[in-house]
Amino acid sequence: MTQKTRPQTRIQRKNTIAILDAALAVFSQAGFRGATLDQIARAAGLSKPNLLYYFPSKEAIHIELLSGLMEIWLAPLRHLDPQGDPIDEIVAYVLRKLEMSRELPRESRLFANEIIQGAPRILDQIHGDLRDLVNDKAAVIQSWIDAGKIAPLDPYHLLFSIWATTQHYADFDVQVRGILTPKNDEHYQDAARFLETFYRRALAPG
Repeated sequence: MTQKTRPQTRIQRKNTIAILDAALAVFSQAGFRGATLDQIARAAGLSKPNLLYYFPSKEAIHIELLSGLMEIWLAPLRHLDPQGDPIDEIVAYVLRKLEMSRELPRESRLFANEIIQGAPRILDQIHGDLRDLVNDKAAVIQSWIDAGKIAPLDPYHLLFSIWATTQHYADFDVQVRGILTPKNDEHYQDAARFLETFYRRALAPG
């Protein structure tokens, strides 16, 4: 019989959240290889031995973050409704992905760093849940193309382009801000207007 894990106390939950939040900040800046347990412990306001009580290794923390992140990343694509208006559905997906770059820039950079390093800790998920979902939604997009509802664009490369044009604002935030010099986040509103116009024109059937 498998021993049940005891529920965490309030303090344990608080410390776990603090560790994961600190690790997210450190990993998103330094990458997995550049991050250290000492950095994470300091950012969490804990000693290294205390941190190791909750997570046995740097990799264990990284895997915990990535596991939760993958589901967040897949959620907007899952909501692409085959029964909805095709262009509205795709544009809504674009805008939600852009909003995620605004709301979750650290998470986006964490994911990008993992992919750049060859995705050693999430390759199974990429070959599994992510590929299955993309195949499913690509088939939906192809059905819209076949019905003449949107322009004949390759569904897979359409999705890749959406990822590139939206996650860019998180992953290359320093570059974007260095060029546009916004006071706050007003460039996201400009980006949303541009991307909606861009994709509506690209998707319009001939």
